[in-house]
Amino acid sequence: MKRKHKRLTFAFIGMGLLAAATGLVLLALEDSIVFFYSPTDLIEKPPPPGRRLRIGGLVEEGSVVRQAGARVTFRVTDLVKALPVVYVGLLPDLFREGQGVVAEGLLKDGVFQADRVLAKHDETYMPPEVAEALKKSGQWRGGASP
Repeated sequence: MKRKHKRLTFAFIGMGLLAAATGLVLLALEDSIVFFYSPTDLIEKPPPPGRRLRIGGLVEEGSVVRQAGARVTFRVTDLVKALPVVYVGLLPDLFREGQGVVAEGLLKDGVFQADRVLAKHDETYMPPEVAEALKKSGQWRGGASP
């Protein structure tokens, strides 16, 4: 075999190994990837059951209900539609009605079961996903950039 053919063979084998490694990494990360949705997205096109996802929007005014055992229910809205959220645990100090929020968890029977809730950290910040969803819905009213 000529020297040039050996180099080409090694190059193709190397590219094949790199493609296989990339495929394995993506396959391993598939379960840990969390997709972002707005309430309108989830209501109009629900994801497959058991898929972890993020929902973002504003906490609807008058929707926060604190129950026994650190259980909190509230509604997240993108100012078009709203989705009920259930969370058990301590909420961030900055969590309040009318403020931006991102929740991670699962959608079960039309109710979002959150296991993590993130709130914005100051008056001008809004999570990029939330700002983008509000812009997409035509309800964007802020000077904060995503």
